[in-house]
Amino acid sequence: MKTSQKGINLIVSFEGFSSKPYLDSAGIPTIGYGNTYYPGGKKVTMKDPAITKEKGIELFSSVLPIYEKIVNNKVKIALTQNQFDALVSHTYNTGGSDTLFSLINKRAGEEAIRIWFTTKYVTAGGKTLNGLIRRRKAEADMFFAK
Repeated sequence: MKTSQKGINLIVSFEGFSSKPYLDSAGIPTIGYGNTYYPGGKKVTMKDPAITKEKGIELFSSVLPIYEKIVNNKVKIALTQNQFDALVSHTYNTGGSDTLFSLINKRAGEEAIRIWFTTKYVTAGGKTLNGLIRRRKAEADMFFAK
């Protein structure tokens, strides 16, 4: 599967755009739409030059398939487009969670999956972040949208 425009909109709405490198909430150098590395695997550094919004879109588009592949490889059951998009957003932000993938593969109930979505990966640097709480809720809502 591939991420829909709705899924892309969810990701970029939470990532935002930065033309210059910055340290994300976990202290990792980041640029563009939440990119921590460039195609080919070179990590973003604080000394990297600024990029245009067009370059940011290009960068985002070049790494998104990596996260789609993770979801496609880890989830063994059929997903709706909304479920796939929610999982790609989560994976783009966190790198993916074997526990979440396992819950989905075991066809856990909505309550268990929703609780997991909304209570895990909401901290960075040891602090609970409202932005991550909002993102996890949005991902859970998208996952369960009909």
